[in-house]
Formats: sequence, structure tokens, C-alpha cells
Amino acid sequence: MLPQASTIAPHIDSLYNFIFWISLISFVGVVAAMVYFIIRYHRSRWDPFKTPYITGHSAMETSVSVGLFILVMVIFAWGWKDYKKIVSPPQNSLEISVLGHQWFWEFEYANGKKLTNELVVPKGRPVKLIMSSADVIHSFFVPNFRLKQDLVPGTYTTLWFQATQTGEHPVFCAEYCGTGHSKMLAKVKVVEPTEYARWEKEEKKEKGLNPAEVGKELFTKKGCNVCHTVTGQALIGPSLLGIFGKNEELADGKKIQVDENYLRESLMQPQAKLVKGFPPVMPTFQGTLTDEEVNAVIAYIKSLK
Repeated sequence: MLPQASTIAPHIDSLYNFIFWISLISFVGVVAAMVYFIIRYHRSRWDPFKTPYITGHSAMETSVSVGLFILVMVIFAWGWKDYKKIVSPPQNSLEISVLGHQWFWEFEYANGKKLTNELVVPKGRPVKLIMSSADVIHSFFVPNFRLKQDLVPGTYTTLWFQATQTGEHPVFCAEYCGTGHSKMLAKVKVVEPTEYARWEKEEKKEKGLNPAEVGKELFTKKGCNVCHTVTGQALIGPSLLGIFGKNEELADGKKIQVDENYLRESLMQPQAKLVKGFPPVMPTFQGTLTDEEVNAVIAYIKSLK
């Protein structure tokens, strides 16, 4: 039995065990019924030239169908309850960026520290991973946490967990991504909160800027400040102050929440979702910004509280 090293792991195991035992009992029942009917209604016990006519039983057929439907709905409701827990990270989560490459994992912290194939997190604190891929589809899989999420080029996916056991927990790529797929290994190193605070202080970058500061420089360098302010005042484009997490009304009347994917799409395909009241004049940054630079610009916009 794998260790249940996250808060969601016991819930996933409970549902899995329920489905396993229901399936096992059903399998035994079906096989037992087959053996019984083979023996009880074997042709040698009847006229070999006449097959007995067996009528249906509407009440039994209906009760079996209803019973199976209820069972499936119980499994669905149970799974949906756990799924909502997985996709709804707490507000105070520690955010870490994950970038999948052929064939290694890159983790970047808010202070700009980057690690390769090692993710250091504190025990007992929710951790939100904001993930993307630099090349092909990868899948971030931590068996001890019972969690897995695909990384898709050109978009962001998220995964959150709260580790409950210190130690090192292996990470695998669960989506075939090329010849080095089997070697795309990493580990999640879970430490006590005090040790993490000490590690974070020791590992803080001595030189350079964190992603938000890099994004701020790019914001000016790429001329974003010509159309967007960070003070709340609208120019040619909407102000970016406090925009992250806000619901924006689009030109077609629909509303959309400003998240990482919306911001990325606005940089790469600015005409895809136009904010109501603003002209379609923003140029695309497709091909002019790297994945790291896009992450930095988004980190800067998220920091504009």
C-alpha cells in the first residue's frame, strides 16, 4: 500500500476501495450465477432436442436496473465531491510554477528560485502548482499524493495538494512524451514548516529579480504601459490594477474570470476575448515572449493588488 501522504489521498483510496469491492462482489456473483445455470439448466437434464422456454421477470429486471443506476449515481456523487476538492485550492496556497520539458521538470518559486527535478514544500500548507509545458504534453503524477494533472503547451493547468508526511515522494510523467519519457523523474521533498522557512531564506536568490520584478521590466520594455495603467485609470486598454481574479464583461456580453489562462490568451491572441468598451488594437506577443517571460508578466499582473 502506497503511503497516504496528502490530505486528499485517503478520500481517493476510500472511493477506489469501494469500487474495487463492489466490482469483486459483482464478479463473484456473476461467475457463481454462470456456474449455477450451466449445471442447473444443462441440456443433458432436458430433452436434448428441445430448448426450454424461459419467460422474463419484469419486476426483477426493473429492480436490477434501478439498483445499478442508484449504485452508479452514488459513485458519481462520491467522485464529484472529491473532484471539487481537488480543483478548488485554498486562498492561502503557496504558488509554485511548474514547466515541463523534454525530459525534466523545472520549478520556480515566487522569489525567483528555480529547481530542477526537485520540489521543496512545507508540510501542512496548501501548495498550488501552476503548470505548463515548453514542448509536448506531459503529466505530473505523484502516486503518494494520489494526484495527476496534464501539462499542455500554450495553456495553464493547476493542481494543489497539502502534504501530510515529510520525506521524499517520487514524481513521474504519466503521458508518453518521447524517447526520454521513462527518465523524466523528480521528487517532492516535504519538510517541516520551520525547516522550509530556513531553506527558503538560505535559497533566496542573491542576485537577479523575482518573476514579478522581471514582469514589471518587461511590461515597460514591451510598451504595455502605453495602453494599460497600474493605477486604476483606463487608457486605450483597461487598467490592470486588481484585475486578477476579477470578472470582466466581454464585448459579446459574456463574463469571464481573469485567471492565468485568460491573461496568457490576451498576450498571445488579444482579439480572442475583447473587454467591453475597448477597441481591438492590442498587438500579439506570439513568438516575441518566451514561456518564462509570459510567466513573469502574469506574475507581475497578479502582484498588482
